[in-house]
Amino acid sequence: MAKKANAVRNVSAFDDYFGLTRQRTDVRTEFLAGLTTFLTMVYIVFVNPQILGKAGMDTGAVFVATCIAAAASTLVMGLYAKYPIALAPGMGLNAFFAFTVVLTYKYTWQQALAAVFLSGVLFFLISVFRIRQYVIDAIPHNLKLAVSAGVGLFLGIIALEEAKVIVAHPATLVTLGDLKNPVALLMLLGFALIAGLNYRKIVGGTLIGILAVTLIGLPFGLAKYSGIVSMPPSLAPTLLQMDFSRVFELTFLIVVFSILFVDVFDNAGTLIGVTHRTGLMKNGKLARMKQALISDSFAAMFGAAIGTSTTTSYIESAAGISAGGRTGLTAVFVALFFLLALFFSPLAGMIPAYASAAALLYVACVMARGLAEIEWNDITEYAPAVVAAIMMPLTYSIATGIGLGFITYAVVKIIAGKVKEASPAVMVLAVLFAIKFAVTG
Repeated sequence: MAKKANAVRNVSAFDDYFGLTRQRTDVRTEFLAGLTTFLTMVYIVFVNPQILGKAGMDTGAVFVATCIAAAASTLVMGLYAKYPIALAPGMGLNAFFAFTVVLTYKYTWQQALAAVFLSGVLFFLISVFRIRQYVIDAIPHNLKLAVSAGVGLFLGIIALEEAKVIVAHPATLVTLGDLKNPVALLMLLGFALIAGLNYRKIVGGTLIGILAVTLIGLPFGLAKYSGIVSMPPSLAPTLLQMDFSRVFELTFLIVVFSILFVDVFDNAGTLIGVTHRTGLMKNGKLARMKQALISDSFAAMFGAAIGTSTTTSYIESAAGISAGGRTGLTAVFVALFFLLALFFSPLAGMIPAYASAAALLYVACVMARGLAEIEWNDITEYAPAVVAAIMMPLTYSIATGIGLGFITYAVVKIIAGKVKEASPAVMVLAVLFAIKFAVTG
């Protein structure tokens, strides 16, 4: 009798902790929601090692770091913030890490990890001391939209270049590649599959598209079968490899700010975008917002420590919420699935670059939708936004796009006699970016 009473109390405590009854959900629904979210975002364990591998990182270790960072961060979000939101290394930020910080600015990947870690520390501080809202409000809305869209365009050009759909040209910089090349054709087929399946709301549509074109490439030698399941590779090559030796350089500080800028607004947008259906938003404000932001800042720091680019909240969490996920238990289940993914490293190693490029191009299209929401009636608003968005892919740098966007915004507002519309924070940032370009180019 006593055992039965204890069991009832434990079930009641479990229900109370996650608020299952209050949110009109149950363990089965939360499990299915967690599985749905996981299937929509598990493509990151295949794509992230390939992108960070371009920076010279050990792909096996990055695979393990991706899974562990996603699992630990999502678990913190579920148990501490109690949000049905999953986290993993962010698309766009991983490209910024590899192609801008390492390949363009010539930092080592260890120094880039240090920048990610410091951005997480700053994110934690602005979350704890409640200055997040001031930071968000100080940045013009149209520039926020432009950054998201610009990151999307940046991912798009990386994907097209990776699959040789576009190639270098001495006269026009870029031009169309050879579309008879099976690599280009399979990438475009994969992209069409992913887009079509996601439109039809097929759970795991992105993963299905990646695996489908990988299988098609096997008979042609474009992908190599290396098994499905094995013990996870070693994490040692990336664990605690952060190098803070260049922390006082201006370019390094710009990198840290750029990562922080994208992470803060991406996270805030994701939280607002996917939680309004859960009952967590009251009078335009999110319950436990501070805990959610602290969870996200922990994710960035922890991910950097074990060896991956910025870990952040995923908009794909909306799929799980649509499937009925309402509490942190959904996130707990997602975390468990990411731990299971650790044992599928051979499958991740088999995915060819053209297959992951298809997923990149799809994500690029989703992110580029921000352009539609820009205020197109005021040229002092949309001109800086267009500059920011278009300069990211053309300069191969998210940081450069952000900087030129801020400078353009400040100068245009001054010349137009609308300087009062530019916050002091914008003016300060514009001056700092101008100094950066003058000193380091």
